[in-house]
Amino acid sequence: MPDASAPPRPVVPPKPTWDPRRIDQGLPWLRPTIRIRLTLLYGGMFLIAGILLLSIIYLLAAQALNVGSELPFKLIEGTVGSNTCDLPAGNVAAEQVNAAMNACVNNQRQHALDELLFRSLMALVGLSIIAFAFGYAMAGRVLAPLNRITRTARRVAGTDLTRRIEMDAPDDEFKELADTFDEMLDRLERAFTAQQRFVGNASHELRTPLAINRTLLEVHLSDPGAPVELQQLGRTLLATNERSEQLVEGLLLLARSDNQLVERKPVDLAEVAGQAIDQARGEAAAKGVEIRGLREPAVVRGNGVLLERIALNLVQNAVRYNLADNGWVEVTTELEPATDPGCAVLTVSNTGPVVPAYEVDNLFEPFRRLRTERTGSDKGVGLGLSIARSVARAHGGRIVAVPRDGGGLVMRVTLPL
Repeated sequence: MPDASAPPRPVVPPKPTWDPRRIDQGLPWLRPTIRIRLTLLYGGMFLIAGILLLSIIYLLAAQALNVGSELPFKLIEGTVGSNTCDLPAGNVAAEQVNAAMNACVNNQRQHALDELLFRSLMALVGLSIIAFAFGYAMAGRVLAPLNRITRTARRVAGTDLTRRIEMDAPDDEFKELADTFDEMLDRLERAFTAQQRFVGNASHELRTPLAINRTLLEVHLSDPGAPVELQQLGRTLLATNERSEQLVEGLLLLARSDNQLVERKPVDLAEVAGQAIDQARGEAAAKGVEIRGLREPAVVRGNGVLLERIALNLVQNAVRYNLADNGWVEVTTELEPATDPGCAVLTVSNTGPVVPAYEVDNLFEPFRRLRTERTGSDKGVGLGLSIARSVARAHGGRIVAVPRDGGGLVMRVTLPL
């Protein structure tokens, strides 16, 4: 539970459901999708072809009109009038009239070419817009099977392995891709079903004999007339049986937590951390370890039982692997820190032995401990951090361990809101 000394804070309302499979589309016109690239390819090819065609037409028209050349006729005698050209009036030499008519006709030719170029450019712009729109529509039709495959893959990401594409299309590359994807989903569904069946069977087959052994041992130890040697043997066997039960529970939880969560509910990390501290407080008091830290409300969406298992595993490890004297464990929760916006963070720090940085990653592997592997220990079964990492991944988050200066670790669990 949060510390009594902490100032009261307003309850943070839960944010909308976070889906780790949701992809932030952003502005669709700015994403370099295949459809946009195909549109640019189609439209660009049409635009280049239009520019080349326009250039050829313009050159042929200029050659046919003979812009800049002299007239094929000349005035020999008389006067010429025109409403378009500014010809000299009165009694002037024929050479002057011929020069004026030549300049006027050349201006008319150039005006005709300029008008042809302008109208052609306008037509090219209009046709280019139509070509880009047509190319975008055609690219959408061509890529429609790929969009269907993508939608199915996103649904499958939510552990809905019963989905299939079942594409009814010509036998092309997309059909081959869809059929291959369906075959992969069939194999995944069979493997996932077999795993669930194994977990259920293992849960029954392994727990039942261990529970029977524990009951028999407890009944034997409750007999006051049993010899001391048998009582000592019974306590040893009971401790071994308890360790086996913890190992089985840890393995089953590890198998279940490796999958993405489908149902999520608002969970306050501060409350989860408080529950874990309450369960570990007796062990901490027996070892002389102080538990402290400020825990502010930090509501995430997830499975409360699994999140409590993360906190409990981290707090228990921090208490068990601590100093013999004057040790402490600091448990804090924080909502949307500056380093992780849009997330809630649970941090567990502790004093303890010095942990080399190169051995930190190995701590998250099953049955791994510091400088030991698959060795006996009364501190646990070696699955705590593996379970914590699997649960964090199932919630779309992550867990990071960093060695503390002077010994111990800083465990930081980041979960999306």
